[in-house]
Amino acid sequence: MNLQKMMLTGAFVIAATFSAQAQQKGVHRTDLQQHDLSIAGREAVQVRVDIDPGVTAVKHHHPGEEIVYALKGTLEYKLEGRPPVILQPGEVLFIPAGTPHEVTNIGKETGSELATYIVEKGKPLVRVVK
Repeated sequence: MNLQKMMLTGAFVIAATFSAQAQQKGVHRTDLQQHDLSIAGREAVQVRVDIDPGVTAVKHHHPGEEIVYALKGTLEYKLEGRPPVILQPGEVLFIPAGTPHEVTNIGKETGSELATYIVEKGKPLVRVVK
């Protein structure tokens, strides 16, 4: 398979993964890459998440770990069972597998993060907690 075809296939898989999840108003995802890992049944997924000022991304969890790198703004993370954490650009946060959490843009500008997920392949990336 040539590189262009592989990239199109990867883009399709990422689009299919996220199209099943309704985009929350004020939360914007840019799908960057998705790759199988050398660990059977696991994959890495990277997305950029932009959150409008004052918006909270609904409480959710993932079928694996999330590694957050704050790009812009001021974001407050609330992980179940832990005190809130506020990230500024350049700061990082590790979210353990299955941990319910939410993030709020508490700043006056759009907040942005690079989210890297190490997750179980074939499972929905995001599951909303009710």
